Amino acid sequence: MMLNMTRIQATLLKSVLLTTCLVAAQLAYAKDAQVWLERAGLAAKTLNYTGTYFYHHGEHVEVLRVAHRADGKNELNKVEVLDGPHREFIRINDEVYCHLADGKTVRVDRNAVQRFFPSVLPDNPGRLTNHYVPKLGGNEKVAGRNCQVVILAPRDNYRYTQMLWLDTATALPLKTRTVDERGATVSMFVFSEIEIGKQPDRAVFDVRMAGKKMQAASFARSRGHETWEMTPPPGYQTTFEVMRAMPGRKQPALHRGYSDGMSSFSLFIEPTLPNVQALEGLSTEGAINIYSRRLDGHKVTALGEVPAVTLLESANSVQRKP
Repeated sequence: MMLNMTRIQATLLKSVLLTTCLVAAQLAYAKDAQVWLERAGLAAKTLNYTGTYFYHHGEHVEVLRVAHRADGKNELNKVEVLDGPHREFIRINDEVYCHLADGKTVRVDRNAVQRFFPSVLPDNPGRLTNHYVPKLGGNEKVAGRNCQVVILAPRDNYRYTQMLWLDTATALPLKTRTVDERGATVSMFVFSEIEIGKQPDRAVFDVRMAGKKMQAASFARSRGHETWEMTPPPGYQTTFEVMRAMPGRKQPALHRGYSDGMSSFSLFIEPTLPNVQALEGLSTEGAINIYSRRLDGHKVTALGEVPAVTLLESANSVQRKP
């Protein structure tokens, strides 16, 4: 009897030790993944690089060229769309300019523009752990360079899984992939070729104003927040708010952006037009989920590369302030 008890105790002790080791390994693994994320965020801002990448979203593919220059005092970024109507974005520190195919140059607020790949991480990657579990994946090659895969697994159903392929030599993100709850790819950025370390010429980032029509696109806080309120899901914060002119509409729509640092979505509130049947309910357009509803003579629309439940709960929480 005593011998059997000893064996049982030994088995239990082994089980406890194994569980403790597994937990410790998981914590160390998460810590290592967090270190990679910190390095990646810094690399995208401080390294010099030029390259060409593909942006896959839904059934669409865009080809873009990026150049990034950092000299310790200034950060310069240029992204040029290589297919379709010509567009290019130039960021000089906190000033962002967009050259359009019609000859206009639009100056916009940096916070209103989605971060330029490969700068996909927030200023403080550590806060992502509130809503994602960082994990180390395997090692793969992207654009001929060895990469460490880091996975951000969502802690709830309000966001998708985010995967990052980080250059092992510099930690610069060379590929990102957003994956839905079924394991399908929602969108993906991936470099086809990249040169890291060589500083692009300063002239590459000149804002060409000769013959251009400057059009300001202000993203200052509008007065819409005085009328409408919305409760976003946990972790999502307002990134901008603007009254945006809509095609074929006399009255502008309130446009708000929300983000958790990796995932983002937009909310539009606009007056409904008489005798016009507006689409309502949930729909999908490529990689974008869209949800619309009517409220007090207005149309409320939430859309983004986020789970449908995020949009449903957000749009359904909109109400007029008393």
